[in-house]
Amino acid sequence: MTDDPQGSTLDTQLWKPRSVEETRALYSGWAKAYDADVTGAGYRTPARLARALAAASEDLAAPILDFGCGTGLSGKALAAEGFTTIDGTDITPEMLAIARSLGLYRTLSLSEPGDAPAPGYAAIAAIGVVSLGAAPPETLDRLLGALAAGGHLALSYNDATLADARYMAALAAASTRADLLSEAYGPHLTAKDMGSTVYVFRKR
Repeated sequence: MTDDPQGSTLDTQLWKPRSVEETRALYSGWAKAYDADVTGAGYRTPARLARALAAASEDLAAPILDFGCGTGLSGKALAAEGFTTIDGTDITPEMLAIARSLGLYRTLSLSEPGDAPAPGYAAIAAIGVVSLGAAPPETLDRLLGALAAGGHLALSYNDATLADARYMAALAAASTRADLLSEAYGPHLTAKDMGSTVYVFRKR
């Protein structure tokens, strides 16, 4: 359930609050065109986040959860950085079907909005997921809650999310439970001149 396309008919619908039903319907209908749309728009956040998480990780073979994996673009980025045991979860069956065809994931599962991830992962990556128009800000707390002490959480906020006080408050709250290991602003969608900040936390 990652965010961000280029100038498609869905473009104007993305970066605004919506109901769970609207979100699922949007991404279900977008699944077939998603990869072409975002790669055509110069989607850089997956590679940036995967690099940052790999730099912070002690064991790239330890199980990692690609939360909101969508069509698997995020899984490709994680695999390219050396992660070898990747599980994925998403709320959109149509996107999961595409991710399954890649053969990158150990397991893939359909989740319900608001579900907390299963515990036991060394790291959770949420690439373009906790953001305005996708998962709500309280998702950040659920992700941290699923990690054991010492586990890593990597996530990204695009420009629209960085400007939303609710998401920034969730980020500040996360800092009371986890240490911020890295924070880097860089390109997100180059065709739209959009940026994003990539954060990597270690849970205390």
